[in-house]
Amino acid sequence: MDQIFNYFPDLNTIQKKQIASLFPVYKEWNEKVNLISRKDFENLYERHILHSLAIAKFIDFKKGTRVLDVGTGGGFPGIPLAILFPHVQFHLVDSIGKKIAIVQDVIKQLELTNATCEQIRCEQLQEKYDFVVSRAVTSFPEFVNFTKDLINQRPSNSIKNGIIYLKGGEIVDEIAPFKKKVSVINISDYFENEFFTTKKIIYLPFY
Repeated sequence: MDQIFNYFPDLNTIQKKQIASLFPVYKEWNEKVNLISRKDFENLYERHILHSLAIAKFIDFKKGTRVLDVGTGGGFPGIPLAILFPHVQFHLVDSIGKKIAIVQDVIKQLELTNATCEQIRCEQLQEKYDFVVSRAVTSFPEFVNFTKDLINQRPSNSIKNGIIYLKGGEIVDEIAPFKKKVSVINISDYFENEFFTTKKIIYLPFY
């Protein structure tokens, strides 16, 4: 948890309390559902929360921005981002009801008024969002195909509206169809931890 506070020193008291609450809340759920690998759970803050917050190093979302987290699983990256950006609206979706039930409870326990969740496939969504975020739920071209129509045409941030995708490993083939439109950012530029050596942010702007 301290590494979160070191990388994000401007967190207020409420945000610090919410960050601290994540471990016991997820631990309780993980004992019932095995949402996160048991052997990996001790790395919750680094491998799930800090990883999610790499997006917050890439972009400082403006007040009123609408962000969709597709395939949120247990709430990543949406929940940590909602903590960091209390004036930004986050909608977390997943097709698996059990995972959404967990996310709903986490939102309730942390009293996150800027986050909602829904069991739904992203292809069924009717709303538009400024950004779509996710943690490697499928290949990048497939993800773009699923979500490109969910992004609105009214940019209000320092970068154009689009997709911000967390991905590890080799990505050259996946981003090739998008040529010079896509940007790749090494998360190791933000965080020194060895875990992030191969982790990247893929950003694809629209409009």
